[in-house]
Amino acid sequence: MNHSNSTDLFNKAQNILVGGVNSPVRAFKAVGSNPFFATSGQGATVTDADNNTYTDYVLSWGPLVLGHAHPVVHDAVHAALDNGASFGIPTEAEITLGELIASHINCIEKVRLVNSGTEATMSAIRLARGVTKRDLVLKVEGCYHGHVDSLLVNAGSGPTTFGTPTSPGIPASFVESTLTVPYNDLEAVREAFTERGHEISCMILEPVPGNMGVIVPEEGYLQGLRDITKEHGSLLIFDEVMSGFRIAMGGAEERYGVSPDLITLGKVIGGGLPVGAYGGSAEIMQHLSPEGPVYQAGTLSGNPLATAAGIATLTELAKPGVLQQIEAAQTRLGAGLGEIAKEAGIPIYQTQVGSMACMFFNQNPVKNYQDATTSDTERFTNYFHGMLERGHYFAPSQYEAGFTSIAHTDEIIDGTLDAAKEVFATL
Repeated sequence: MNHSNSTDLFNKAQNILVGGVNSPVRAFKAVGSNPFFATSGQGATVTDADNNTYTDYVLSWGPLVLGHAHPVVHDAVHAALDNGASFGIPTEAEITLGELIASHINCIEKVRLVNSGTEATMSAIRLARGVTKRDLVLKVEGCYHGHVDSLLVNAGSGPTTFGTPTSPGIPASFVESTLTVPYNDLEAVREAFTERGHEISCMILEPVPGNMGVIVPEEGYLQGLRDITKEHGSLLIFDEVMSGFRIAMGGAEERYGVSPDLITLGKVIGGGLPVGAYGGSAEIMQHLSPEGPVYQAGTLSGNPLATAAGIATLTELAKPGVLQQIEAAQTRLGAGLGEIAKEAGIPIYQTQVGSMACMFFNQNPVKNYQDATTSDTERFTNYFHGMLERGHYFAPSQYEAGFTSIAHTDEIIDGTLDAAKEVFATL
């Protein structure tokens, strides 16, 4: 494939954008190359500046559950834009999106819309501290909750990829307010609460982590967290910015039968436009300003274009069989890759929850962050480049989730598997 135009654009970008990108993982450093520059997307494919077209399993890092430029979302955003891009005053669409979210997620009685997943987690933590009058936060190693100072400690995703689990620029006092435990380790959680439970305002985690690769919660793990936090008067926060409306319409609460006190959302609920949200019971949410003393605000929160895209996406997603079809596409892909790897004698460990999945180049089970970091990243890099050159785009990091959409048909999946056979033969 020719990548000359993307190379020229990346050289130009580095003169004005830090590292040539506006989010680190886009730089493709983890796979030792330069990024391609997108010009358009349609359905399950994305096209770059050199007119190369790729089957897309990144989907803007998760939001495009209906694929690129879905006509329902496209038309909804255009109609909203005709009436104005932003007002800074309430619109009916904010109510509609809030009601749609709450209609599917049982633990939400009231919701606050924001502009990003980072804003959602940051605000949920502040609310938890305000409600409990405690300062400490317990998080899980490898779970990424945005670039919030107090949460960028033992994070996954980009920090894992670049070897900086804790970023410079975070005050020591912030680090001291955050405790960390391994994923799928209830005993470590019990120990943390035994020692400092009276100081812990909340525990936050991705119930299905997607930022150290996709990790599956072991049976009883999430319920154990619910029991422990409740016993100690702490709030349990599920960060479902990635998994929300991906693993079930009701998220982890529906899939695993465990209700958190607060949930954070993003990605899918904006249909590809910048959005975030957090919600919970009316009793907890009433502590937020203007009803209560915990302050949080945002000029573009509930933006008309984002709410229009979100309403269109969730309405389409809620139709019978749609979510199941998207999950089935991921299952078909995973089953095919498993057979190919077995025939090639290449050890892999696959995980999947809903339409989120990961293929670790690892001969051992991956149950937590430490397990994930033992994966063969060199072999992953070779796989990534082999697939990209054959027109199939996966996340440029071993530690990221992959996604399917309603546009990923059996024919498209089978084309990816044909390419994978060729690539595995070279590994």
